[in-house]
Amino acid sequence: MLLMEESAVTAAALPLAEFKAHLRLGTGFADDDIQDPVLEGFLRAAMAAIEGRTGKVLLEREFSWVLHDWQDATGQALPVAPVSEILSLVLRDRRDEAEVIDPSLYRLERDAHRPVLRPAGTLLPMVPTGGVAEIVFRAGHGAAWGDLPADLAQAVLMLAAHFYEHRHDTGLSAGCMPFGVASLIERYRKVRLLGGGAR
Repeated sequence: MLLMEESAVTAAALPLAEFKAHLRLGTGFADDDIQDPVLEGFLRAAMAAIEGRTGKVLLEREFSWVLHDWQDATGQALPVAPVSEILSLVLRDRRDEAEVIDPSLYRLERDAHRPVLRPAGTLLPMVPTGGVAEIVFRAGHGAAWGDLPADLAQAVLMLAAHFYEHRHDTGLSAGCMPFGVASLIERYRKVRLLGGGAR
């Protein structure tokens, strides 16, 4: 399975002004924007860390997901949430010849933790032997920073500030997540079902 980001979060969508206020950086100086690229990098790193920990996409963008077979032909759980739209479903055989599946043959079952691609009938179309299924979808809480739940937005600012304040410290343990951030994102963590995890 391979999940790829097909579009990126634009710099304009990042909460740079809010982050500067959170850090209590001075304003009104001629070189106010000198640190902008550095601050943007910490915001992106914090978003990536929270998305990785929760499996939730914060700001809306497009993804493609390639898999060799359905885990369940009655409904394939998608790897991230929330998903707002399935843009396409393509089956490719071993010669890489593509068959675009008619959107009337499948639907999106929305879910905060585990959205599912469902067939319109009984089963999803069969993936060719030696081939793949490629699902392109749009995921995220919204296109603008204001679309995020307040606790997730706060968690990003707190984690980005933590990265900024410890940017020269190489002694932090791998996967370090400050307690306040961990508390804020806990309810968004992936739900484990019957010990098998989100599929």
